[in-house]
Amino acid sequence: MKRVLVVCYSQTGQLGEVVRNVTAPLAESAAIELRVIALQPERPYPFPWGFFSFLDAFPESVRLDPGPIRPIDVASDEHYDLVILAYQVWFLSPSQPVTAFLKSDAARRLLAGKPVVTLIACRNMWLMAQEKTKALLAALGARLIDNVVFTDRGGFSTFITTPRWLLTGRREAFWGMPRAGVNDADIAAGSRFGRALLSALARDEERSGVPLLRGLQAATVDVRLIASERIAHRSFLIWGRLLRAVGPPGSRRRRPVLLVYVVFLICMIITVVPISMLVKALLRPLLARRLVQQQNYFEQPSGSMSERMGTLL
Repeated sequence: MKRVLVVCYSQTGQLGEVVRNVTAPLAESAAIELRVIALQPERPYPFPWGFFSFLDAFPESVRLDPGPIRPIDVASDEHYDLVILAYQVWFLSPSQPVTAFLKSDAARRLLAGKPVVTLIACRNMWLMAQEKTKALLAALGARLIDNVVFTDRGGFSTFITTPRWLLTGRREAFWGMPRAGVNDADIAAGSRFGRALLSALARDEERSGVPLLRGLQAATVDVRLIASERIAHRSFLIWGRLLRAVGPPGSRRRRPVLLVYVVFLICMIITVVPISMLVKALLRPLLARRLVQQQNYFEQPSGSMSERMGTLL
């Protein structure tokens, strides 16, 4: 029997739904012992999120200085053949509870030398968060063998629909805009990853270190967003440093600066993001080779190819 551990934190419940669909084939198999650990912050993050509490989580998320989580109920000598790390993206970074886990002694014991599959559900920008997660996993001695990404297909409208969902709890379609979040069809189709993992575990392929989910459209990079995400991440680091200098988490001194940051962020969304996408589109013929290289890099290790989809859907 193979033992599989899932570690996740789902604030809205969407990631939990994704995890259930992906792991359903594993949960139903008599050959797999599946354990799911839901991380619990010592001070729970609200949902829906209050305006200032949402923004106040920004500096520590970006700087990877998370609030503490409750100890997980796992013995120090427990062994797992495969670990699935499921996380949301907060401000182009892994969510604070997941960062806290990855910086814990428990993570070092559980993940050292273990094959890890990262599983992301987010709006549509995840590249910088995954780069940070990769570095944290490497520091633990874990082996990242796959990455699976579920994104909202709403395009530019997600700049409105996602904040509305997070701040009000309302995700239904409105004003001609689509429902917020990953669509139900994509979540349901996520079971293909569980079937592929089940088959690979039966053949001991997790020990090989090679990706188990190639050919299943696991991680697709939108090359139009690469430059925007990098620019946004640099600005986030600067603003995060400034806000942390103003005061600690929860400090009222942060509020005026947070309001200025919101204005800056809105201006950047309205100007920098579309301009960078337009420039990329105009220069695409000249930058084609570089864009392909960037896409291939960020899509690793699982990639966006689809040659196995027919057999596992």
